Amino acid sequence: MSALLDPSVKRSSSELVGIGDRVLASTYSRPDTLFVDGEGAYLIDASGERYLDMTSGIAVTSLGHRSPVVASAMRDAADRLGHTSNLYHTADPIRLAELLVESSFADRVFFCNSGAEAVEGAIKFARLSAAPRQRILYLGGSFHGRTFGALASTDKEAIRRPFEPLPTRFERIDWDDPAGLDRIDESVAAVIAEPIQGEGGIRVPPSHWLSDLRRRCDATGALWIADEIQCGVGRSGDLWAHQASDVTPDLMTLAKPLANGLPIGAVLMTEAGASYLYPGCHGTTFGGGPFVTRVARAVFETIRDPEFLCAVRQKAGRLRCRLESLHHPAILEVRGRGLMLGLKVSVDVAALVARALAHRLLVVGAGENTVRLLPALNASDEDLSEAVVRLRRALDEVTS
Repeated sequence: MSALLDPSVKRSSSELVGIGDRVLASTYSRPDTLFVDGEGAYLIDASGERYLDMTSGIAVTSLGHRSPVVASAMRDAADRLGHTSNLYHTADPIRLAELLVESSFADRVFFCNSGAEAVEGAIKFARLSAAPRQRILYLGGSFHGRTFGALASTDKEAIRRPFEPLPTRFERIDWDDPAGLDRIDESVAAVIAEPIQGEGGIRVPPSHWLSDLRRRCDATGALWIADEIQCGVGRSGDLWAHQASDVTPDLMTLAKPLANGLPIGAVLMTEAGASYLYPGCHGTTFGGGPFVTRVARAVFETIRDPEFLCAVRQKAGRLRCRLESLHHPAILEVRGRGLMLGLKVSVDVAALVARALAHRLLVVGAGENTVRLLPALNASDEDLSEAVVRLRRALDEVTS
């Protein structure tokens, strides 16, 4: 057996990173750091260095790394039924679906494995229930995923162009253009819109826009798909990001934080839309299996607790105040809501992310020259304060 394949042969972190660069598909540009562990709001590299994680795996690990809630649920799930496919009923997906329905506008839930799958499912369900309508409208600055239907509704030319031609009848509108709402007519099956845009630069629509969208959809019979894959499940300070506008969608996509890192996605929908679905119209082998849904239920029950959400709002307010108090010349705007905050900056975002990494702070870039802060929802005030200190150092170094 070669040393590469023998698990008893110890290799250095640099050697493993080199092997990774050789054997993993080159779809990501990663730093040379090798993370081996985590604890709460920190990731730990192979040398034992602790990095303050303000990415949460891109808004995924909302209960932090090595969460006791998640660990306990995984141990419990490991001792139970693991997989049957969706040919049969199992208890855990039913219990999770019931919990999601109780906690939202929805009557029905479809489980899948990722955010992109959830978007694909929502688009298919919308077209099925709105037939013969076919047009799908999406917003400028949107990001809904990288599979073909999701990509067709994503406003990011650099990732769209290599895969054209994309599915047809997808059209862009803008929330700062009054004519955009006028384009929602009786030929539109659905409008897909994030209540807070993540990849687009932590952009929050004007306070009236989602209400105007809801009224226009009601007037024309179009459906609204709320993409809450990044902004939902407590990230905004409310359980659902659309609640701040006092509106409800027809369908909603979920994924990232729902199982704190295990792969799961979901489409929530009203009975009016779900009534058009029938056996065989869509499916998934792994989606909503008993293992992942048991863990997701423990995560969701923790986050939906009113006291937990109140603490998120309080910490978010203090973090925003600290960021605004920096008064740094490179910060053009502090954006976002809850613990989904962004800094629009005048410096190169990639350089700022790299300098933050040098200070053992993990942040992630986004559109419109924005850097995102997406901490664990249960991160301490001390962790959040330290993140601002390290970010200030990185800003100073980039601007100097």
